[in-house]
Amino acid sequence: TGDKAANAVFTRIERLSSAELHAEGYYGTNGGEKKAYLHIGPKFGTVSKQAVTEAIKACRDKRDGDWLLILGFAFESGITELSRNFGNFQVSIVRMHDDLLQEGLLKRDKKAASFVTIGEPDIRLNVVEAPVSGARRLAQAPLQASVEIVGLDIYDPIRDEVKSRDVHDINYWMLDDNYDGSNFVVRQVFFCGGDKDEFDDWKNGLNNVALAASRKKAEQTLKIDIDEEAFANAYGHKSRPFSVKKGQKIAVRVISQFGEETTKVLSA
Repeated sequence: TGDKAANAVFTRIERLSSAELHAEGYYGTNGGEKKAYLHIGPKFGTVSKQAVTEAIKACRDKRDGDWLLILGFAFESGITELSRNFGNFQVSIVRMHDDLLQEGLLKRDKKAASFVTIGEPDIRLNVVEAPVSGARRLAQAPLQASVEIVGLDIYDPIRDEVKSRDVHDINYWMLDDNYDGSNFVVRQVFFCGGDKDEFDDWKNGLNNVALAASRKKAEQTLKIDIDEEAFANAYGHKSRPFSVKKGQKIAVRVISQFGEETTKVLSA
């Protein structure tokens, strides 16, 4: 639901014979009981954009659903663009935990979520003309772009509202500045995270507490020592400038502190 401590609780779920909608369920909200449809992806493989589009059409034809859940272990790139409101119902992309593929699920940490909704990152793409040296100006000046992560939006079905998360809720994010539509190539990577107030202080240039805390956490996770200057260059919510052409695709992959992963594709 966008809150690690809150969950959508289904009172009952029934299997359907449809190829697009595999089950229907009922869950409680502040406004009473509501209905959801579920599309469940393959055990091995990715959920395709075409499958999601067909599930959305089927849910629209039903006309009685409030929420469409697309569940999967892996998703095709760019699929989170469909995680939005379609008028009468909301679509959410839900990542299923890999432990569901294994035996002994009940032995795992009960606080860990088996299903996590994936949010839509709020991203700004800034495109400007690159500075040209020399007195002669080109007929068409080259373009230069940069990406800024503003936040992460996640739908809360209990309150029927979209929750906005701050950048400090993001663990790290990656950038492919020349995305081919299928293969994500990491060309830039940045860490975020930390306490909200400390991160705001870092953005305002007041202190580096959030940066230092994130570097320490990364060192503990990777079990290596990280150079302070190198990490400072890889910390933040703004990318380094890069050259682009009109119509060039830029893909941004965001991983939150709760393990949610989402990819958004932009065009210059």
